[in-house]
Amino acid sequence: MANMLERNKKVKAPQKTMQEHAEDALYREVWEDVNNEKTQQFLKKYGRYLIAGALAIMIIVTGIQIGIRAHHAARMATAENYETALENADVNALVGISQNTDGAMADLALFQAYVLDKDVAKLEELVANGHTPEFRDLARLHIVSLRGDEMDANAVAEYLAPLDTPDSPFYYTAMLTIAQKYAAGGDHTNANKWIEKITGDPNAPAVIRADAETLK
Repeated sequence: MANMLERNKKVKAPQKTMQEHAEDALYREVWEDVNNEKTQQFLKKYGRYLIAGALAIMIIVTGIQIGIRAHHAARMATAENYETALENADVNALVGISQNTDGAMADLALFQAYVLDKDVAKLEELVANGHTPEFRDLARLHIVSLRGDEMDANAVAEYLAPLDTPDSPFYYTAMLTIAQKYAAGGDHTNANKWIEKITGDPNAPAVIRADAETLK
């Protein structure tokens, strides 16, 4: 058996004859011709659609690139205009920027205009139509600081209700403001509810927590 296996290992694969090589070459040539013919038929049938599709993709990609560049250029121009208006303390220019752009830049320009002229109407505009929740919340806090004496504690709490969420960057400041308002009015029961909400929150800033403790 071993001798038979050894003999089998030494057996070489049969060599192809010239005729077989010629048949293989002919087969490959015919196969290539068939494929080329199918490709040509496909291109004749769908070529114009493929070209139109390629052109459409090129137009879309080019349009997107142009749009991105134009958008970036507009943003850069707005930022430069904002810096110029700020340097010149130009309230009208800042208001114009807020009206002709959107997002945080519009809110920032309008808030900076308020800082310059102290026109509360600009804060009210931010509260009503601000693009970003951060500036809307900031405007509410400023309005309370300006008009808090005209509002009772319940009205202040209701007005600052949109800030009563950890998503607001002024969450703890708003709670402290409400607690202070209740405490100032002698309503320690409601004041303590807000104080405990602050002091019981491990994420409350140390300064806010310390201020809340002084109200007890």
